[in-house]
Amino acid sequence: MNLRLRHLISRQTLNKLTRITSSSSSSSAIFVAHNNHTQNQLKTPPFLPTQIKTFHSSPQLNHSLSTAVVDDEEDEDEAAMNEFLSRFVHNMRGKLNESYPDCDKPTIDAMLLVIVEKLVSEMEKGGNLEEKLVSGNGDFSEDLWKTVWDEVKSMARFASEVGVRGDMLHELRFKWAREAMEKAEFYEGLERAGEAGKEGELGKAEAGAGAGAEVVEDSFVGNDDGGLPKRHGKIKYKLYGLDLSGSMWKEAAEKVHEAGEVISPQEAKSITGKCKLVTEKILGLGKQDDFGTVVSPLLDEWKELLQPNRVDWISLLQRIKERDGSMYIKVMEHVLDEPSFQANIRDYSKLIDIYAEENRSEDIERILKKMSESGMEPDIVILTALLHMYSKGNNVEQANAAYEALKSQGFKPDMEVYNSMIMMYVNAGKPKMGETLMREMELRDMKPTEDIYMALLRAFAKNGDSIGAQRIVNTMQFAGFQQTAESCALLLEACVKSGNPSEARNCFNEMMNLGFKPDDRCTAYMISAYEKKNELGKALYLLLQLEKGGFEPGVSTYSVLVDWLGKLQLIDEAEQMLTKIAQLGEAPPFKIQVSLCDMYARAKMEKKALQALGVLEAKKDLLEYQDFERIIQALLKGDFVQDAQRMYKLMEGQGFDPSYDLQMRFMAIQSFGGKSAGSKRPGLR
Repeated sequence: MNLRLRHLISRQTLNKLTRITSSSSSSSAIFVAHNNHTQNQLKTPPFLPTQIKTFHSSPQLNHSLSTAVVDDEEDEDEAAMNEFLSRFVHNMRGKLNESYPDCDKPTIDAMLLVIVEKLVSEMEKGGNLEEKLVSGNGDFSEDLWKTVWDEVKSMARFASEVGVRGDMLHELRFKWAREAMEKAEFYEGLERAGEAGKEGELGKAEAGAGAGAEVVEDSFVGNDDGGLPKRHGKIKYKLYGLDLSGSMWKEAAEKVHEAGEVISPQEAKSITGKCKLVTEKILGLGKQDDFGTVVSPLLDEWKELLQPNRVDWISLLQRIKERDGSMYIKVMEHVLDEPSFQANIRDYSKLIDIYAEENRSEDIERILKKMSESGMEPDIVILTALLHMYSKGNNVEQANAAYEALKSQGFKPDMEVYNSMIMMYVNAGKPKMGETLMREMELRDMKPTEDIYMALLRAFAKNGDSIGAQRIVNTMQFAGFQQTAESCALLLEACVKSGNPSEARNCFNEMMNLGFKPDDRCTAYMISAYEKKNELGKALYLLLQLEKGGFEPGVSTYSVLVDWLGKLQLIDEAEQMLTKIAQLGEAPPFKIQVSLCDMYARAKMEKKALQALGVLEAKKDLLEYQDFERIIQALLKGDFVQDAQRMYKLMEGQGFDPSYDLQMRFMAIQSFGGKSAGSKRPGLR
């Protein structure tokens, strides 16, 4: 069939369509496939907006479409094809209108024009049209071509009636008949082969197999009725010069068969009789049943009755898991030692994942020991689970071991592994090691998240490492993260704890220059920086300047002033700050009790000192090393020796090692004795 495209589309419009199609990338094809498509209905808009606009801009478009299938009635064959395409366009228009109700008529016309142009092009080429249409191409999606193909099939009878000719329509008329004939011939051949096989076996039984008869290699016994031939003797054959009948290939075939059993396992055995009763008993077990005396004997009895294989064990485990998850874990660990279960490394990893989620390190060590005894070593999956568990528990040593084991197996840490390790170092107070991993990420073009940067900055600030904190801030800025009020506050905290008030003031001023107004927290940091150098004048001047700008001190600022005034033994002034905190209606921070105990003990104000000390003892878990040192030194200074001894024991009980000076003082107390608590007489100084 020689159909000229001028009957469907003008040359100018065709050139525009060609340019549009060639300029479309694979990621922005004219038709977009839908994940949940159906064959008969399109669900994704097939044209991009820019392409629709291009179609609309063509003045020849509507004329070309309207005249594409009605011109040239002089040629009878072309008129038949025009009639065929007219009906096709009419049917497809209804489907497009139903699928895209929001599209106007020019847009639908543009869609139809492209579909008809491509369909006619494929019809002219001939060949297997179904394969071309269903497989799609670079411009059209698969579900669109399926819709077109269904429509063409439905019109095949019409095409024959109107006399449309061509390779494609010839294929349509005979395709289904040919497939039906081939299917019928195939099954008839199988039936004949089966009948011939039965006749051959019957004849063999009557004649008998002669003992010692020589078997001829590669001999065939044919069937007169054209059925499948029978081969006698040992088969030998070669493929590309390779003898595939050797013993080596027999072993390979057995391995393939074993692998097939793993991929497509057998069904579980039918459980009946006594074994069924035992199974029901196992499924009815609960947490209250002792595993050694109740569960294990039932499992042994079940094994003796059923003689299970791996599939049977898995079926039982699945049923137990549906009833009781805790019992499933116990039974799963028990069957790891059963030879019939044929435990593999994934069975071990399942248990390790469960134990890792619950942070049960002892149970994991037991599973790892079983793995080692069975000759298995942890793989990447297991090592990753171990790393996350150790990281969550801040177990630096074992997490590092898991990390190195992963790298030794060729594993390149991903973002999740890096995040776990860095956060572990942060929580363990080792931000420099976390920073090392962060630099490793950057070398691999992996961008750390802002949360990772902030966690490292927070850790450096807590340790009072102003240099490390400044390094993190600089790295954040290079990575595109601008400074925030929080990052400025953390950098200020690091400078304050490092004991450098001038550096802290520079950070404070820089924060103000960036447009962040200092809040109560930042002001408190700045006041505490001046406190370390006892620069009270600078602190008061700063407060006056801030108050002129509308700043009002809060709990944090007043708490720092209480601590400073208490060290100066300005008790009345310190108590005035306490009154201001109470007026704010907020509870004072816990650490202010350390300041009050220190102030009142040094002033030998027994009642108030012991009152603050009682609060501290009740929440001893919140006290840090420097808090214990300060409290004990103040109690000794005020001659509260027995209370100091009690706090000394609490300090050791919390795992802190007292300073050398404190140890010497208590050795002297034990050697020479001390005064009782609350004594007004001069005591040990």
